[in-house]
Amino acid sequence: MKVINNKVLSFDDVILEPQYSNLKTRKNIDTSVKVSTNKNKKDLVFNIPIISSPMSTVTEHNMSNTMIDQGGLGIIHRYNSIEHQSNLLSKVNNNLYKSAAIGASGDYKERLSELVKNDLNIVCIDIAHGDHVLMENAIEFIRSEYSHLFVIAGNIATGHAYKRLTQAGAHAIRSSVGSGSICTTRIQTGHGIPTFQAVLDCYKAKLELQKLDQKTSYIIADGGIKNSGDIVKSLAAGADFVMLGSILSGTEETPGDVIISEEGEKIKKYNGMASKAAQKDWKGTYNSVEGVSSYVPFKGSTKEVLNEIMSNVKSGMSYSGAQNLNELRENAVFRIQSSASHIEGNPHIFNRK
Repeated sequence: MKVINNKVLSFDDVILEPQYSNLKTRKNIDTSVKVSTNKNKKDLVFNIPIISSPMSTVTEHNMSNTMIDQGGLGIIHRYNSIEHQSNLLSKVNNNLYKSAAIGASGDYKERLSELVKNDLNIVCIDIAHGDHVLMENAIEFIRSEYSHLFVIAGNIATGHAYKRLTQAGAHAIRSSVGSGSICTTRIQTGHGIPTFQAVLDCYKAKLELQKLDQKTSYIIADGGIKNSGDIVKSLAAGADFVMLGSILSGTEETPGDVIISEEGEKIKKYNGMASKAAQKDWKGTYNSVEGVSSYVPFKGSTKEVLNEIMSNVKSGMSYSGAQNLNELRENAVFRIQSSASHIEGNPHIFNRK
């Protein structure tokens, strides 16, 4: 047993200190990310650093197409049959950004083979505990058999795991364990690291690899992101992308029907992928339960949600005097804040007595 006394930080534990800015308009702020892929392949350019989560109630072909149209990425979930997932992938319009999640055991090789036949270009190896030998084996298999694919691995939560999966051959890594809005991993297993801390640790590991002139992987902040302020903090802490589930849930492009609640409000279902409901829908049974299911308000179009998010992200970048995401990371100054400071930063006029 080892006890580490250092505190782990969540989004609400920190605040970005405003910096001098000479930006005359936020319209010129560049939020794009250029992704270098394998040799002899065209680089991918994302105008927004946002990826929709490979969850059964978030990303199928409609969400994927909308995310691509808006400059981001949508990863089609794997909680279905191989035939059904391949059919969903075939309906994605842009071959360069075709992305489907797979597992790291069971039918993942057969699933991957069929997805590649439907022009898969970006594969996400999607398991809860990514710092695992099965993940390493899956990355090795993909890199040897399908070297043209861009590989996203995860989830992991430490700098050591980041280095391990980077050296195994992952191009991008999802960071955080147990932080999702409908995830109960920490309650059920006692394990996890907050997203903000995981990104900090992975970015530190990335800088260490850069100093040694070694290969690095892109960092994807995944889980616990409640608002656009958390997105800004993630990007400033070292993430190249953020992955969103709950924020995009309930939009028009998510799978599932709009339901009218008993109160007469429009809602849609949102499942944690390790919840009883999601597991039973997917495989007819369930084992370890590390998530819950819920209903969320209908939010309208994904495009409108993304436009509002990116307007706020650009505003946040301007407070740090950042013209682009690299400058945001360079300029960022984080201050640890008290609970009273966090409360003060939220609307509190109605709390007065």
